[in-house]
Amino acid sequence: MISALSDFALPALVGHGPAPMGFLPPWLDPVHILDNPALGFWVVVIACAIIFAETGLLVGFFLPGDSLLFTAGLLTSTGKLPVNIGVLLILLIVCAFIGNQVGYVIGAKAGPAIFNKPDSRLFRKEHVEHAHAFFEKHGGKALVLARFVPIVRTFVPVIVGVARMNMRHFVIFNAIGAVLWAGGVTLLGFILGDRFPWVQQNLDIIFIVIVLLSVIPIIVEFTKAFLANRKANKA
Repeated sequence: MISALSDFALPALVGHGPAPMGFLPPWLDPVHILDNPALGFWVVVIACAIIFAETGLLVGFFLPGDSLLFTAGLLTSTGKLPVNIGVLLILLIVCAFIGNQVGYVIGAKAGPAIFNKPDSRLFRKEHVEHAHAFFEKHGGKALVLARFVPIVRTFVPVIVGVARMNMRHFVIFNAIGAVLWAGGVTLLGFILGDRFPWVQQNLDIIFIVIVLLSVIPIIVEFTKAFLANRKANKA
């Protein structure tokens, strides 16, 4: 399936072939969203709104953040996106940062209302305590890595808000994650531009590899925390 998907990769950005994300509906296809000369600078506003919604609003979990960032950088490199790369990077990083801050506030505000109720099978105070302990110990790495995992990056800041992770720590790692994700992926698209045909033709594979590499450390950390908790309970 991956090899089939790669047939739909980035040749459209340089004027050849179908849309790069052929497995996405047109209204979620980054090229369909961004490569519209009639919108002018409004395309940048739309890109920023999507990044904010995906990282800050729970309803934005389905939005194509990774591919949109890379495509925005690539279109800027080829001159199809009417914005300076420096301005684009700053705008996207700021939106990604603010988005996670909003998610944290949503979790912090909604958490007490949910978990102050009598315990149920789903919402238990002990889960909040475990989450708080985990994010106080491993939260920095988890926050940064979660940025690169679709869907996960939408819900993690809310969970962190519910768990009441130290705000200062959250702000620091939120900023680091925003720079590495929003800035890094966009800059990667800009640098590669249309210089490397293999990258353009296998964009979907690159995104899958990025997600897999990001998920592995998260799985390791959760496994270590689970085993340590299990060992403590046995003791």
